[in-house]
Amino acid sequence: MTVGASSTPGAETVWRPQLPVDVRRTLAPLRRGAADPTHRVATDGAVWRAAAMPSGAVTYRISQASLHEVHARAWGPGAAEVVAGLPDLLGARDAADGFVPGHPLLADSAARHPGLRVPRTGRVVEALVPAVLEQKVTGKEARASFRTLVDRFGEAAPGPAPEGMRVPPSADTWRRIPSWEWHRAGVGPQRSRTICLAMQYAAKLEQTVGMEPSQAAARFTAIPGIGPWTVAEVAQRALGDSDALSVGDYHLSQYVGWALTGSPLDDAGMVELLEPWRPHRYRVVRLLECSGYAKPRFGPRITIQDHRRH
Repeated sequence: MTVGASSTPGAETVWRPQLPVDVRRTLAPLRRGAADPTHRVATDGAVWRAAAMPSGAVTYRISQASLHEVHARAWGPGAAEVVAGLPDLLGARDAADGFVPGHPLLADSAARHPGLRVPRTGRVVEALVPAVLEQKVTGKEARASFRTLVDRFGEAAPGPAPEGMRVPPSADTWRRIPSWEWHRAGVGPQRSRTICLAMQYAAKLEQTVGMEPSQAAARFTAIPGIGPWTVAEVAQRALGDSDALSVGDYHLSQYVGWALTGSPLDDAGMVELLEPWRPHRYRVVRLLECSGYAKPRFGPRITIQDHRRH
């Protein structure tokens, strides 16, 4: 807990969703590794997050009384805003209408995880920066870079946040990070340039929250360095897109292939395989991830790159 922080929340609510909601599994894709300074899961199962809202920094705690009762408390200038957006954050718009598992593994996972929803944070920059950091590097490397940069350039989370929690930098702060700080965090010049360029258009990118997926994708990809994979990663988290498929992911196509057919696939094969599940292809991926299935391990892993000496 932050020393001297007030424990009185600026806003709080109890949400009783009509459809079941599993808070931890729904918000799991927002977490960038176990040491993510913006996302913590407490020993009691509550999820703590720190965010930069248009109205200001906020720390919020979400706890689960049941699949149909969620409690939220928030601290900081952005408290009222984040509490008002709680239903969207936890997938209130994600009703899974028309989704048919059509495969034993998916059917079993859906039955065991009825509260799995696709979140919609509405915070594009929050999702975009980590996604760019994850381009063409290992997840371990990207998570370490994100943690280093947020610790260095973020601000302390308001309220009684768990120790070490930080609010991620604003778009303007990301844009002004010196080149040597990117290098010290292990981020190569291509990714740092992409982030700095994207942050110049942060306001326009935030507007994609209200756009159709194709319109949003066109706005993102107009920025050099942002391609379909990055667009999908942002859409899954910020826009609540249950169909956003991360084509180009180093592991995903093989994982989906092994899980659903017993053999590895390339991107084209994965796209063809998942076509019948449109517009729920990302939902299929999340159900597979929650199923506990692990693909066979063999062959070399991707090499970790160290850009700090470049």
